[in-house]
Amino acid sequence: MKTHVDMNTLSQILEKLRQKGLDNEIKMTDHGKMQGVGQNKIYNPDDLTIIKTYRFEGDSDPADNSVLYLLEDKEGQIGYILDAYGMYSSQEIAGFDDFLKKIPTADRDMQELFS
Repeated sequence: MKTHVDMNTLSQILEKLRQKGLDNEIKMTDHGKMQGVGQNKIYNPDDLTIIKTYRFEGDSDPADNSVLYLLEDKEGQIGYILDAYGMYSSQEIAGFDDFLKKIPTADRDMQELFS
């Protein structure tokens, strides 16, 4: 998927987030809670908003799919959830899909973020 700023790979988007200081990954813990990696911040679905979703397919294997969710928390901090989907889903913890479905969405133009 191409964005307005001509980034079409997962690594390009993750690198741009890193350059902007927004490489705050959010993962589900073994206890079924969403937590910022390296942070003591625990999130409920209503603490987050999905502001952009990017989907990627592998060049050599269409089953090699991933999705990147850009999120904003109630304090305005940007973070992301990265997941493989389909048969290679990397989220095996029960409750991940339910948690994700409960996060409100507000699809935004992210050009200002990546410019």
